[in-house]
Amino acid sequence: MNTIKSAPTAPERIPAEQTTLDILEGEFVLPGAFALHHGGELHNVRIAWRLAGPPAAPLVVVAGGISGHRRVFSEHEDESAWWQEIAGPGRALPTHALRVLAFDYLGGSGRTTAPTPGENFPPVSTYDQAEVLKHLLDHLRIDALRCIVGASYGGMVALAFAERYPQRVRQLLVMSAAERTHPMATAWRCVQRRTVRFAIEMGQPAGGLALARALAMATYRSQAEFAARFDGEPRLENGRFVFPVEDYLLARGRDYASRYQPDSFLLLSESIDLHRVDVTRIDVPVLAIGVREDQLVPIDDMRNMVRRLPRGRLVEMSSLYGHDAFLKETAQLAPLLATLTEDVV
Repeated sequence: MNTIKSAPTAPERIPAEQTTLDILEGEFVLPGAFALHHGGELHNVRIAWRLAGPPAAPLVVVAGGISGHRRVFSEHEDESAWWQEIAGPGRALPTHALRVLAFDYLGGSGRTTAPTPGENFPPVSTYDQAEVLKHLLDHLRIDALRCIVGASYGGMVALAFAERYPQRVRQLLVMSAAERTHPMATAWRCVQRRTVRFAIEMGQPAGGLALARALAMATYRSQAEFAARFDGEPRLENGRFVFPVEDYLLARGRDYASRYQPDSFLLLSESIDLHRVDVTRIDVPVLAIGVREDQLVPIDDMRNMVRRLPRGRLVEMSSLYGHDAFLKETAQLAPLLATLTEDVV
């Protein structure tokens, strides 16, 4: 299996005293025009990436939700790492045995090209993210990947990449993502986007994003979890009742709004709902992981997708965390992720 040959540029190497792993981070620019799937183009697109793990280990790309980014894990419990409970040396995704490549999404809140506040940025497709990944592999001179591990939006990107470039990836591991979005999930996200746009018009973009994220949190988790955690009595505050679940949702919303850009949220939320791929053209093995309690990606959608995949297999799991199971369910995910090293150890 070909992995990285040599990097044509000199990316930043993380100082040895900060890590025991081999970690490279870098950015590069695609000169000229970058044509987008839904029309329009961008110029001189900047792509930010991170590569971590033993140089000779099997190379995997890891991609998460729209707020995921290039910092998948950290050995030092860095809160900015988005998959810290799952990925790392000795964890469910064993980075001592795998080399992990990740990038900041086009249009997201990282260092890859993204909209500035108020900019009329063109729509971005999961196919566009796949093109970014393809250019990144070319830049790093990587012929092919052992696997793309994609969860939520990252799973959609993985499917789009495998449809376009099946020769450049050996396998997909797709969690809580299907070939297209469910109309009910689109309904929730439409309300979120309208909330953010209205708040921007009122001069309160962060407040609108906090409310949108609060609503999103109610769709990520399961009814059973909310019943177990938030069935307490409301309290009277300033003449009105505040419910336990309200405190939780608004706190999560405020935290998100402090870290994410409203314009990036609008762009990538829409990108989820624009997602469509032809899975009959994906001629690589796909291990799909579906969660029965997932409100955003119903298990029936996962079943239907796998039936249409030429080489698909579905593993179903149950989780109180619903759509967020990929962030939390270490015990259930560990044996599935361990298969990525079976031909190496």
